[in-house]
Amino acid sequence: MSFWRKIAGLAARNLDEAECDVCPPGLPGEDPAFSTAVTALGAKLAKADGQAQASEYQVFSEVFHPDAGSEGNVRRLYQLARQTTRGFEGYARRLQKRYHACPQLLEDVVDGLFFIATSDGVVTTDELAYLSRVSELFGQSPLVFRRLKATHLGPEAGDPYAVLGVRHDASDAELRAAWRTMLSESHPDRARGRGLPTEFIEVAEAKAAAINAAFDTAMRERRALALQGVA
Repeated sequence: MSFWRKIAGLAARNLDEAECDVCPPGLPGEDPAFSTAVTALGAKLAKADGQAQASEYQVFSEVFHPDAGSEGNVRRLYQLARQTTRGFEGYARRLQKRYHACPQLLEDVVDGLFFIATSDGVVTTDELAYLSRVSELFGQSPLVFRRLKATHLGPEAGDPYAVLGVRHDASDAELRAAWRTMLSESHPDRARGRGLPTEFIEVAEAKAAAINAAFDTAMRERRALALQGVA
């Protein structure tokens, strides 16, 4: 299901209390400010790589699915907004202010923007910087953005979270539990206890070392973020 269809679903019902601590000023699908801000963010993302092709609106509309009554206004806003990336931070701040109590909704916005960015098969450095800045303005932690990025682009080489098989924004307790479980299952002593040949024990030792290194790396990164006050 696309991001915009999920938004349409939100408009048709009350927001889940688990997603929002406080009701927003209006349901997303019924809030013109929401539609305006996200349309502008999508349009300005198209300009972030230095180009803004007319065909990009087609990609945007496939994600957005504007209704027939508003399609003309959406197209005009998109064409105007895509002329420059300037001003995107204001739209991001506006969304954060209106929907800060609904972090999952703001994650869905970034998710939708990633979908648009990857639609041409190439995500440029400038587009990633744009997406990272939007995420930051939404108040999302670097770990949340890293998870969203990995969802669309795959984990980076040597990503410790991929090694441990957990979400980038998993709690410390979840991270530690995954480390302990994997280490227990891969511990060289198990191979020795089963009487396996030396080469199998060496493989187990290498795997255990990789698991320990991944856990240590992830925890160091988390401590660094905590010191910066952005964890």
